[in-house]
Amino acid sequence: MNIRKIVSICLLLSLTLLLPGCGHKEGEHITAGFAAAEASDYPTALSCFEEAIVAGEDLELAYRGQGIAYLGLADYDAALASFEKALDNAGIFAGDLERDINFYMATAYAKKNENAKAIELLQAIADSDDENADAYYLLGSLYIREGDYNNSIYNYEKAMACADNPQAMKIEVYKELSANGKEDKGREYLNQLLSDGKDLSDYQQGELYYYLGNYDEARTHLELARQSDDKNKSQIIYLLGATYEALGDMNYASVVYQGYLENHPDDVLVMNQYGVCKLEAGNASEAIQIFEDALNKQDTSMTQTLRFNQIVGYEKTGDFAKAKELMEAYMAAYPDDAEAAREATFLETR
Repeated sequence: MNIRKIVSICLLLSLTLLLPGCGHKEGEHITAGFAAAEASDYPTALSCFEEAIVAGEDLELAYRGQGIAYLGLADYDAALASFEKALDNAGIFAGDLERDINFYMATAYAKKNENAKAIELLQAIADSDDENADAYYLLGSLYIREGDYNNSIYNYEKAMACADNPQAMKIEVYKELSANGKEDKGREYLNQLLSDGKDLSDYQQGELYYYLGNYDEARTHLELARQSDDKNKSQIIYLLGATYEALGDMNYASVVYQGYLENHPDDVLVMNQYGVCKLEAGNASEAIQIFEDALNKQDTSMTQTLRFNQIVGYEKTGDFAKAKELMEAYMAAYPDDAEAAREATFLETR
């Protein structure tokens, strides 16, 4: 069972659960529903949104939330029906909220492997907002998965040109291209950033060198960034520790993570990577404790990854009964995780 080191990017690159538009006001049930959805408690979220609909709260927001909850439960047909109802309750003029709903609809179609419908929706968004980097990125990702390399590159390059953070976008494009057998093209974009970026910070250079696999250069720049860049400290520590891991120095990677967490005990991104480092060093019991401590934090941004790695930890200790128990709860919360579903089948035989 593979450890999950970093949160994988989903089709919704930068959308948030809470995006009320002009004239929209959340009622108490809608607010509770989005809070539950953000915590991945989709059954509770569904109940809240259904109560919101009965209570006559903002129907566009309520049906949007209901669709998001169904997405989380991998009921894509129900999600699409809810999003359609949300749009039926929209105003005459489409705005950011309606584009957001269409993004979610595109995601549902993509999850159903109906990529043509997803592409049609995303293209309409891009046509109505030609600076929408997210739409172009998602189009590129769908085209590359369809094997349409030329359309993929066209949309990725539009996304990179429009992005508020071009480096972050180029790294995501690199990851998608690498995952689909086009790593050389992805590396071209990252190398271009290094060639053109006279004003790149040590953090930015270290990040690029890390993804390019030049770990010695990454270490040099990230060590400098650790001393001078407080704004990006969490990501710097994450990458610096991962760089030492890649260089085979697991002990010093642990020192990097532990030293940072002494002063930043609630950073779940670094906690997860610290736990992963312990797992890879053969210290599964310590890793489990780190994952469980992180799961007790208020920050839920890493919950799915932490729960998955917690299961890996129990497997590595040989406690298959506990791993199976946790996997059953995990699959109830994340039913469309194909890798976990395969692992659940394996655990049934232990």
